[in-house]
Amino acid sequence: MQFGRYYEEFEVGAVYRHWPGKTVTEYDDHLFCLLTMNHHPLHMDAHYAATASQFKRNVVVGNYIYSLLLGMSVPDVSGKAIANLEVESLRHVAPTFHGDTIYGETTVLDKRESGSKPDRGVVSVQTRGYNQDGTMVCVFRRKVMVPKREYAASAVPDGVDPERPSFPEPRLPESR
Repeated sequence: MQFGRYYEEFEVGAVYRHWPGKTVTEYDDHLFCLLTMNHHPLHMDAHYAATASQFKRNVVVGNYIYSLLLGMSVPDVSGKAIANLEVESLRHVAPTFHGDTIYGETTVLDKRESGSKPDRGVVSVQTRGYNQDGTMVCVFRRKVMVPKREYAASAVPDGVDPERPSFPEPRLPESR
């Protein structure tokens, strides 16, 4: 199974549907909020959300949804990346709630060879996230620097497949 793409494998207009989706739980949302120190009651306090917000329930913190979609896109987009260069735009289009399932897809917008290094190129993509009803909840654009296949192949020692690293032969522990 391929993980990421080389520069030559990206085609402008190609759409990659990321699989599987992820059902967002209350635990996921609260853990992310606590890890990032976002203690806004809209995300953490069910009573506050029910009585003081327009949605009448907790809203999943947007940066979790962005992070989830970014992670979903790695096997298809940036699995071979040299660097994530830029997030050009990020919009949260609709709220996500506990129990929603998020699906993502990425479209290749543009690609160009590096002007300074012939072994790589820059790919511009747009990733969209949808809930289980097909409502778009998040969209962002980013640029990723990826290697060219020819240079990547010449950069590793003979007989080593960077897609499938070798591991030492397993040994059973010696009995005492």
